[in-house]
Amino acid sequence: MSAAPALAIAREQLVHVVQGEFAVADRPGTVFNTILGSCVATCLHDPVARIGGMNHFLVPGDAGTTSDSVKYGVNAMELLINALLQRGAARNRLEAKLFGGASVVQNLSDIGAKNGEFATKFLKSEGINCVGVSLGGNQARRVRYWPDSGRAAQLKLEAAESVFANERAKPAPTPKVDSGTVELF
Repeated sequence: MSAAPALAIAREQLVHVVQGEFAVADRPGTVFNTILGSCVATCLHDPVARIGGMNHFLVPGDAGTTSDSVKYGVNAMELLINALLQRGAARNRLEAKLFGGASVVQNLSDIGAKNGEFATKFLKSEGINCVGVSLGGNQARRVRYWPDSGRAAQLKLEAAESVFANERAKPAPTPKVDSGTVELF
């Protein structure tokens, strides 16, 4: 009886891209992960160079040179594109996918719609082909993106309003009464 060949199990390296960040990779097995509400994530991919990246911006516009400039759409887009070009991507081959831009809390300004509109216009003005869009609605999204292949997947999450409504409906916890002493400084 011969021993069964060892199975190689490919492990994915999960990279979290949070608000105001971007990431670029070309290594197979790398997966970018983010959660979006009104923010937008742009996923860019060069299918020839097999490299891609993701940004996660909070508001459209330009921050100038502030230290948190990636939270602004213009800066986040430029930084992502430049990082891809520096690693071997070609601008004319870039393909984009957009996610987010939801209206997650009623009665607040619709920054999500503004973010989505900005990202769409930016890609068009830069001549970057947008091959996938999931913008708007009222649900947050968890997005996973494989930068070497350009594959993306999303899971829509429970609407934030219903989460807040559930929290408001819960009675406030009764504080514990402690007969011990407390010393204040």
